[in-house]
Amino acid sequence: MKKDRTMKLIERSLYLNELLDLKQTPDIKVITGIRRSGKSRLMESLIQKLRENDAGINIIHINYNLTDFEHILEYHQLEAFVEDRYLPDRANYLFIDEVQMCPGFEKAINSLHAKGRFDIYISGSNAFLSSNDLATLFVGRTYEIQIYPFSFLEFVCYFESDNYNTLLTRYLVEGGMSGSYVYKNVNQKYRYLDLDVLNALVVRDIIHKYKIRNENILQNLFEYLMDNIGNLTSSRIITESLQKNGIQVDHKTISRYITYLCKSFAFYRVRRYDVKGKKYLNTVEKYYLADHSFKYARLGTRNLDYGRMLENIVAIELMRRGYEVYVGVLYKKEIDFVAQKQGNRVYIQVAYDISEPKTFEREVASLLAIRDAYPKIIIARTYQPEYQYEGIRIIDAAEWLMR
Repeated sequence: MKKDRTMKLIERSLYLNELLDLKQTPDIKVITGIRRSGKSRLMESLIQKLRENDAGINIIHINYNLTDFEHILEYHQLEAFVEDRYLPDRANYLFIDEVQMCPGFEKAINSLHAKGRFDIYISGSNAFLSSNDLATLFVGRTYEIQIYPFSFLEFVCYFESDNYNTLLTRYLVEGGMSGSYVYKNVNQKYRYLDLDVLNALVVRDIIHKYKIRNENILQNLFEYLMDNIGNLTSSRIITESLQKNGIQVDHKTISRYITYLCKSFAFYRVRRYDVKGKKYLNTVEKYYLADHSFKYARLGTRNLDYGRMLENIVAIELMRRGYEVYVGVLYKKEIDFVAQKQGNRVYIQVAYDISEPKTFEREVASLLAIRDAYPKIIIARTYQPEYQYEGIRIIDAAEWLMR
């Protein structure tokens, strides 16, 4: 009998292993990420792993998506509910999903954490539990595990195929929001992404949390940033563009709304880095979508720009792998990414097609101008094994994403 695809799950080992390594540490473990990126599923997988490793543990799991927990939607009730289920002779774990649905939840979590009886894991709406809010919400130690939509590697695992280049072509269009995979055609997938993810993110989360009165400005900003993935921009540039289209707004409002979108994990801000001067630049920046499929879901597929989409995929993949990501500046040349981690650095150019000599020469020129000894890579759809050109590694995009 064919399995129901709606029930299909894959193990997200990158995050699961990190969480298992954090077991019984004194931190409050906070799982963050954009709406529908799999936070709840990850929590369920972790609970299952913990039980497999030790059947005697005591797990208290509160999921505020369920009406089962409507009676503890006040933080005193929440704390009392948890305390009543504490077992002194066991290892006690507390999991709370959609924690923001309990007003004042941080008071209960801080109190429970201070008592030191529970290993605490929480997740919630991205707008209400952003990275910037953690230090304000919790007086105790927190450890953030930020999860992203499915990587290409996870996409391959989900669809169980070794035809990586064909799957990458699909991934470029369909993206990494696994909730869309159960729909049979692309239009249904995009409808789900637009109505169930983006509208919920903008309307229910951001507008509600920040009490935004003019939704139209936020929506137009959202669409502008989606339409300008990989382009250098600033709040003033965006303001001038919106004003030309008849939208009355000032750059301070735009700057504030961009912060809201980034705090909600819809976009990631990438600053510029002067390779020669070894300093960070603040005048203009780039913004990348949490998942590239959002652009097609909201703006349509009439102007498919696979090059920009591949650049977005590489940017998010570098962040997923733990790199700090910057846009490189060297004289008048631009390097797509300067990626740094634990004292190591790599320079990366991304191009969809480098088969034309002029395109190839343009991509290598920026890298050849760099005089230090850090690795230099071009990621492109070469459809062939890795090779080198004057010390620059040329790697097929599917191969690099599968590593």
